[in-house]
Order: sequence, then structure tokens, then C-alpha cells
Amino acid sequence: MPALITYQTPVQADWVDYNGHLRDAFYLLIFSYATDAFMDRIGLDSDNRSASGNSLFTLECHLNYLHEVKLGTQVWVQTQIIGFDRKRLHLYHSLHREGFDEALAASEQMLLHVDLAGPRSAPFAPGVMERLQGIVDEQVDLPAAEFVGRVIGLPT
Repeated sequence: MPALITYQTPVQADWVDYNGHLRDAFYLLIFSYATDAFMDRIGLDSDNRSASGNSLFTLECHLNYLHEVKLGTQVWVQTQIIGFDRKRLHLYHSLHREGFDEALAASEQMLLHVDLAGPRSAPFAPGVMERLQGIVDEQVDLPAAEFVGRVIGLPT
């Protein structure tokens, strides 16, 4: 399977800092929009969320800033499922641009399926589980996500 592209956008003027680079917070915004698009793809779109009362919450996010991104650059997010169980989803997003082979940034995320009435964790619906497994099956030949499981710390 070619990479699953979940979001595309040009870098907006109000996303750029005093150094002429994409502000750190806007990398996360772009990845957040990619997660929303991924939710739509697996059947957790706004209609489903309204009908079921379920959604995804982000439990943890690791963000790696790898290369600078400048105003107007057309970027896209590629999304890979690292793993999932009946209530959790481990995703990997990477940010890319034309003519540059390396990822510009990477975000590893752990998401929890939640019943909003609680709120409390809830199992995915069978159809969502099937779509998740289908994507995993399609992604079996993708290279391993490079920036997964990293820990922040000073060398000792």
C-alpha cells in the first residue's frame, strides 16, 4: 500500500513565527487535523460521534521536529497504525513536502475510544475494528515508523 495520506495543507501566514518557520504548536495542529481525517476514514466521523456518543481522546503525544518548514510550503501527513486493541489506537503521523525524502516532523500518538456520557473508555464498534484491521493489513509492507518509542532525557 502506498502511504495513507490523511491531511494536506499549505503552511498559512499566521502559523509562522518570527524566524520564518512553522510555529511548534502548528505542527501539532496539522497532526490533529490528520487524526480527525483518520477518524472519518475508520467510521468515527461527526455523524457517527453524534449517533453513538463515542469519540477518540488523545492520551499521549510525542512530537519530533526534524526539519524546518516555511511559509507557503505545501505539506501532507502520512498516517500509519502502529497497533490497536479493543479500546486504544497507537498512531504514527509523519509530515512531508515535495522534493524532500525525509520526514519534516513525526508524531506518535496513543488514542482512547471514549463514551462521552461518562466520560469513560469504551470498546470500538465491530465495524471500526474491521476498518482498523483492514488498514493494518494494507500497511504490512510499510517500513517501520522511525520515531516511535522515544524517550526524552539528557545523556548520563
